[in-house]
Amino acid sequence: MLHHQLTLHISMALSMLALGAKGDTHSQIFSTLDYSTLTADQVNEGYEHLLHMLDHSQDALLLEIGGAAAVQKGFKPEDKFLKDIHHFYKGEAFSVDFSTPEVAVQEFNKLIAKKTKDMITDMVKSLDAATVMMLINYMYFKGKWQEAFKVEDTSKGDFNVDENTTVSVDMMNRNGEYDFYYDQGNFTSVTMLPYNGNVSMMIVLPDQGKMEELEKHISKDHLNTLDLYMPKFSVSASSCLGDTLKEMGMVDAFSDSADFSGISKGAKLAVSEVLHKAVLSVDEQGTQAAAATTIEIMLMSALPFKTEVNRPFLVFIVEKNIRSILFMGKITDPTV
Repeated sequence: MLHHQLTLHISMALSMLALGAKGDTHSQIFSTLDYSTLTADQVNEGYEHLLHMLDHSQDALLLEIGGAAAVQKGFKPEDKFLKDIHHFYKGEAFSVDFSTPEVAVQEFNKLIAKKTKDMITDMVKSLDAATVMMLINYMYFKGKWQEAFKVEDTSKGDFNVDENTTVSVDMMNRNGEYDFYYDQGNFTSVTMLPYNGNVSMMIVLPDQGKMEELEKHISKDHLNTLDLYMPKFSVSASSCLGDTLKEMGMVDAFSDSADFSGISKGAKLAVSEVLHKAVLSVDEQGTQAAAATTIEIMLMSALPFKTEVNRPFLVFIVEKNIRSILFMGKITDPTV
């Protein structure tokens, strides 16, 4: 299911948490992240390498990713935990007083990427009074289309929210070559829209009434010429991931059975909540975002044909080199 897919920054935040987890608590986090066949060293060194790759491969676009450990004044985490966060995840540790949110926000703003400050501010204000540490992972992406849509080609069009609801949207239009897939068995098309650099937007569009039949995996690229129509949209979403992570098997971390002795040997700790917020904005120029199945492929005509994204669809922003999902979402109504 879509909500059981974790984007890169959510997985990274949970991997930072795993640095301080022991026993079953650690095993459940690794199982939830599908790391069961990996050692802790392999995971941590993998993220260290991944962050290095992202820092040195995105000259054509803006991609900011980082982490932090905000520690309540008076609470003393294990030195190794803080050193590992810094070494493997580039996470800075700093002291705050969560009982005075306004002052805490000022401390966050000194370290956190500019475009994600508002998100962090909202999260800090919602913290439980008993909070002693807040682990943060943030990502900001701004990319320009490899081939931009012309503003003069944008016009009003209908978007079918459901069988009974149609809304008017600003529909962008461009005729050009795109990587295109069609899963005949599941009645779903996939179009890749490249940005400058190694990142692409993936539009996953089911045929009418086929959203539930979307598959998680698609086959290799096939190039087609498309007359593409897609809406401009700007969406934001906030979610509490605690219940979802428990469903996925990460239970102990939220209970009295939690073992975070790697964070503190003297204090009994548990996770109170995992919060996630994302913003995605798409227009003619590009995108700002502050997230084995064998499939039968039907080769479509090489002549230009029309693809109109005029009904609910899934959107992913993927990095080609590391094959990771940076952002993902479901667009049901672009006007909301």
